Amino acid sequence: MMNYFKSPFFVLMAAFGVSALGVSSSASAKDNPHFWDRIKTEQLGFATDEKPFYFRAGVSQLKVDSSSSEVVLSDVGGPASLAIDNGPIEGSGVEIEDSTIAAAIVGLRLGSGPWSLETILALPFTMEIKATGSLANEAIAPTALGNIPTGVPPLGEKFGETKVLPPIVTLVHRFRHQHRVRPYLGAGLVYLFTYDAKLTNPVLTEVAEPSLEVEDSLGYVLQAGVDIQFSKRWSLMLDVKQIKVDTSATLSNLYVATPDLPTYGEARVGNADIDLELTPWAYHIGIGFDF
Repeated sequence: MMNYFKSPFFVLMAAFGVSALGVSSSASAKDNPHFWDRIKTEQLGFATDEKPFYFRAGVSQLKVDSSSSEVVLSDVGGPASLAIDNGPIEGSGVEIEDSTIAAAIVGLRLGSGPWSLETILALPFTMEIKATGSLANEAIAPTALGNIPTGVPPLGEKFGETKVLPPIVTLVHRFRHQHRVRPYLGAGLVYLFTYDAKLTNPVLTEVAEPSLEVEDSLGYVLQAGVDIQFSKRWSLMLDVKQIKVDTSATLSNLYVATPDLPTYGEARVGNADIDLELTPWAYHIGIGFDF
């Protein structure tokens, strides 16, 4: 059974520590040239000449194929009930915009064979949410009682954002693993961890401070790529992942201004829910080393 020191979590910590000590601090390496060998043998249980870890720093581009349910309103009351009803807004939706982030792939070889366990490491990034369809192009409450203008404008595309940290772990099989060019396939899991979500739409934030919550969720990953070794230790990695995650967003305390209805001035729209299906493609290129 794999112990803590060979767990994926410890692999990540070891990779960061080694890259910081071995790449950023050459003076320390000269003073203590066998530091990593002792860590490998005494703490992790590997042979001195083994290179069980690999690190590939580079850039990842996320091309997000997303779809959503219609936005479903609830708890509509007061003056807003004269213009809108509880239930879905016909033709409405949201989608996720693409992102480019700095990222690194860190792996642990499982013995001397073709299998390895790896993860992609990246700093949290901002996921932009864009309104689509009638949510962007039509007012959510254009008239009251069927024919009285409210003055509520369309929302436009700007909708909201959330910080995202999506840890990914995959099991990878390398073909021709003892050659310089090593194609591979992999599969694994991703956990979508979100925080600091907020609405950024000026129509929905003009009157009050509504809240946005995006649910954390578990998904799966399919992976393919190639390692091209150009020296004893250094190599180039080209990698592509397809990620599938389903999540949901909840909006609370929604208000809109009603400039053409001065009697009311504003109306409480209530709350809203949206289901999201995300299928990002993550394209990664990185240069790194084995250690």
